[in-house]
Amino acid sequence: MLTASALASTTLALGPSFLDTEHLAKAGLIVILLIVFAESGLLVGFFLPGDSLLFTVGLLVSNGTLSTPLWLACMLISIAAVVGDQTGFLFGRKVGPTLFRRPDSRLFRRENVEKAHDFFERHGPRSVILARFVPIVRTFTPIVAGISGMNYRLFVTFNAIGGLLWGTGVTVIGYFLGKVDFIAHNVEKIFIGIVLLSVIPIGFELLRARRRGARPARGSAPAEARHSTRSRSTTGSD
Repeated sequence: MLTASALASTTLALGPSFLDTEHLAKAGLIVILLIVFAESGLLVGFFLPGDSLLFTVGLLVSNGTLSTPLWLACMLISIAAVVGDQTGFLFGRKVGPTLFRRPDSRLFRRENVEKAHDFFERHGPRSVILARFVPIVRTFTPIVAGISGMNYRLFVTFNAIGGLLWGTGVTVIGYFLGKVDFIAHNVEKIFIGIVLLSVIPIGFELLRARRRGARPARGSAPAEARHSTRSRSTTGSD
């Protein structure tokens, strides 16, 4: 079985330092919960590796690198995810449609908000649950739900369900897969795959952002128009 130090060296060579297993083990769940919260509720959290982080936590609990009981890890991660989405929802309510006019920057792209808006309009309130399992969209959907005026109680209900399914489900999958002999004897390869899955989307998004930067900027009017004319039909009222 791969040791924590070997996992750490693999992570440092391939991916973000906050996925370093030694860092995760020393900081415990505090850093993990902060990452989950930021990825769920902050505009700049879209680049954080939510799915792969939770899967890694399950593996680390399984092999004893993290001493936190599985039930406690799942409960706290789910709470952090729910609180993060709640923060994003309230932020969306406060800023309103003006977010669609916010200029692009290194950490913010209107296109990401528009993707989440389209996702929300296709799936309605249940998108709060479904978006949990879609990187990038996961970060912006609660914000768009707030902008669109989704019924607060309905959002809280779907948010709690989604946070529990995602925070517990992905972590538990990682935990039990860590008990499988094949996986236990190939943790290094699996961990490399997890790190790559975390880094590749980030690199892809940065590459797309660079290409977009070389093109004329697009206006945000279409997204705002769609928001003003269609959002009420899918969100309900307070």
